[in-house]
Amino acid sequence: MAQTGDMAPDFTLPRDGGGEVTLSALKPSKVVLYFYPRDDTPGCTTEAIEFTALIAEFEAAGTKVIGISKDTVAKHDKFIAKHDLGVILASDAEGNVCERYGVWVEKNMYGKVSMGIERASFLIDSEGRVAQVWRKVKAAGHAAEVLEAARTL
Repeated sequence: MAQTGDMAPDFTLPRDGGGEVTLSALKPSKVVLYFYPRDDTPGCTTEAIEFTALIAEFEAAGTKVIGISKDTVAKHDKFIAKHDLGVILASDAEGNVCERYGVWVEKNMYGKVSMGIERASFLIDSEGRVAQVWRKVKAAGHAAEVLEAARTL
């Protein structure tokens, strides 16, 4: 489980539009990794739209934004097109990156226990170290909170 102060676990994942994204290749940019359960669900859509609305401000702060879920690249492409999203969406179909960041967790919804992605975000500094972690995120307003933290790095 990635925690504040740890070196962020590196990865290469397929991304929307084809191609791949490799965390270590983004240095010296800061990076926001936001993990979310599923494309085109209410909370996930709110979060993606809010990050997109602030993308120019993230870029001005030298910060890349990457959303990660277990959805396929094809599903990510549809999600981006439907909501005109401006963030990178990476597909962790096997769940390896989710496991390494500690966001693949047991969830309890309406008395039913299952495994799923915990909505969580990681702010990674220009050296590749985890600077801040948000767990059990509420989607609305979260992107603005992360932007403020990115600006102070």
